[in-house]
Amino acid sequence: MKVLVIGSVYPRFHEDAEVPWLRTSIAHLKKAGLQVQVLAPAYKGLKSHEIDGVPVNRFRYAPANLEMLTHEEGAPSKMASKPWLQLLAIPYIISGFFKCLHICRKWRPDIIHAHWPFPHAYIAIGAAKLFKIPLVLNFHGAELLLIRKKKWVKPLLKFAIGQAQAVFANSSFTAGKIKAIRNVDVEWSPYGTTLDEKRETMEGGSLPLAPASASATPSPRGDSPKTPEPHAINGKFKILFVGRHIERKGICYLIEAAKYLPRDQFEIRIVGVGDLTEELKKQAASMPPESAEIIFTGKLSPEELANEYKTANVFTLPAIVDSKGDTEGLGVVLIEAMELGLPVVASNVGGIPDVVVDGVSGILVPEKSPEALASAFKKLSSDAGLVRDLLAGAQKRIEECFTWDGIIERQVQVYEKCLKK
Repeated sequence: MKVLVIGSVYPRFHEDAEVPWLRTSIAHLKKAGLQVQVLAPAYKGLKSHEIDGVPVNRFRYAPANLEMLTHEEGAPSKMASKPWLQLLAIPYIISGFFKCLHICRKWRPDIIHAHWPFPHAYIAIGAAKLFKIPLVLNFHGAELLLIRKKKWVKPLLKFAIGQAQAVFANSSFTAGKIKAIRNVDVEWSPYGTTLDEKRETMEGGSLPLAPASASATPSPRGDSPKTPEPHAINGKFKILFVGRHIERKGICYLIEAAKYLPRDQFEIRIVGVGDLTEELKKQAASMPPESAEIIFTGKLSPEELANEYKTANVFTLPAIVDSKGDTEGLGVVLIEAMELGLPVVASNVGGIPDVVVDGVSGILVPEKSPEALASAFKKLSSDAGLVRDLLAGAQKRIEECFTWDGIIERQVQVYEKCLKK
């Protein structure tokens, strides 16, 4: 079976950490015996090339110095800070449309799988109709948020969904938003684990530990690992956050939780950088002196990040629905922390409940509640039995829902159904 995968971003060179989950999923499609090609926009004149033996077809849509609509930061964020970039949207779609026609005429894929359907459905629909190729659309949440600001996007998405033979969503939260636009069957297709690579790193191997959703291509999976033991508490109980410092991560509420945690027993470690870093540091400096210590590590090397996971006692994602209506589509970073033997505490928003089943694979708390966060941390710090139960539940949840082999098997089954229609 031949599959053409369309996306706005794909690694530009072997070491590029862009969309690692997409790269990994394609590696697993190849492992399952499928032939795959990628269609993605150029970046500053980048020509077509290969990554992991997969042809990456780049379409040009502007002079090289202007081809920066995608990569390194989401297009909506770029257009918000540089409104003139919106002028590139039309040539982007037109160029991608003709490149897709060219590939389909020459290669004749059996399936077109378009990620981020706005605008990529409109790059794919022409070729899908002309060459009678089933179209699969894959939503990740960000494209659905555009509807809040741009009402005209909704009818375009509604039409596109109606042209697809199958629709994927990264979480039940995203699926609900799709159904609100058009009542269709939606397949849940989350991101998979990076279990083997990360465990090898934690056990002293040479593979780099990537930050949230920045892992490399997969290695073959062996037998299911045993449930990890809780990390030893050496001195203070260490609470770890890893991610961008942006509003929807809810870091300000984690800092506020420090007021309810004694300084001699708890330490909060905040990894990463972002637009809010300096503001968050000021907030942390204003906490009462008896509050838990708050440490900003900045951006870390893979080895330094591996050590943070290794020495932490709990991982937290205090996500919120931000002022733009944005929130976590799935929370891949939680899966990664669970893989590395950390109990997780997270907010009950977005796609997080797909990963964290409260009291089973982790602890869910209401969003924007520093008191609830602090209470969960205290409970875990004093109950090793609970931690062991949550780690066992997390391992089971990963094996049931978040292994790449399982995800790809279900994905291929959908492809096969589309071909029979």
